[in-house]
Amino acid sequence: MIRSYVALGDSFTEGVGDGRPDGSVRGWADFVAIGLQAASADPIGYANLAIRGRKLSPIIDEQLEPALALGADMLTFNGGGNDIMRPRVRIDWVVERTMDVVDRTLATETRPVILAGANPSRLLPLGRVIRGRGDALAGAVADALGGTGVLFVDNWHDEQLEAARYWSADKLHLNALGHARVAANVLEALGVAVPHEWGVEAVADAAEGERRTFAYYREYVLPWIGRRLTGRSSGDGRVAKRPTLLPVSDSGE
Repeated sequence: MIRSYVALGDSFTEGVGDGRPDGSVRGWADFVAIGLQAASADPIGYANLAIRGRKLSPIIDEQLEPALALGADMLTFNGGGNDIMRPRVRIDWVVERTMDVVDRTLATETRPVILAGANPSRLLPLGRVIRGRGDALAGAVADALGGTGVLFVDNWHDEQLEAARYWSADKLHLNALGHARVAANVLEALGVAVPHEWGVEAVADAAEGERRTFAYYREYVLPWIGRRLTGRSSGDGRVAKRPTLLPVSDSGE
């Protein structure tokens, strides 16, 4: 029985792309918490330490120990997505650091669940490079986890999630429908029923012609490149949206 849950990661886990009217974000981890609460007669505690823009090492160095200190029943971890977007990355190093998270979590009473992020490569410039790296990473993590008994939720190879209707305007972050599908993947892997009503309206298919226009590059690609060149991150100055275990409402708040 899962009575408490903490999520670690970057923008994928924070929920970027699934925005609320007040400017905050929801996301798949919030949906998972809602699903756990719907399946339980007891209150569920939920914390989310993820911060957008974080590469793998800062996620682990800044978030893992505070997460383990919470003593939650379950911990979800996703990292490395920002690393494989950089010019150079060592997949074996990403896997090694991910397994360090697994080993350190298994040494506690908290159950680790490892996630691969969704695959945006069909929609992105240089998508072939990103797909190759993501394929290699997801496969290597799956192999490394073999025999450990640790659950691996492989969203990267969920081909339905590659469809444009699951992605926000920047083509890099999932929208509300995409986050809901990832949450469904997690809950199904846990053997928990997926709620029929997520509070997410159907999202229309994005027009193919909207991809890779000048406006798209100006609004999303060029600012991203600018941050890389100056060493800045979209998460600079941000703190975790839910740093402690709090009760879950039907809206995930």
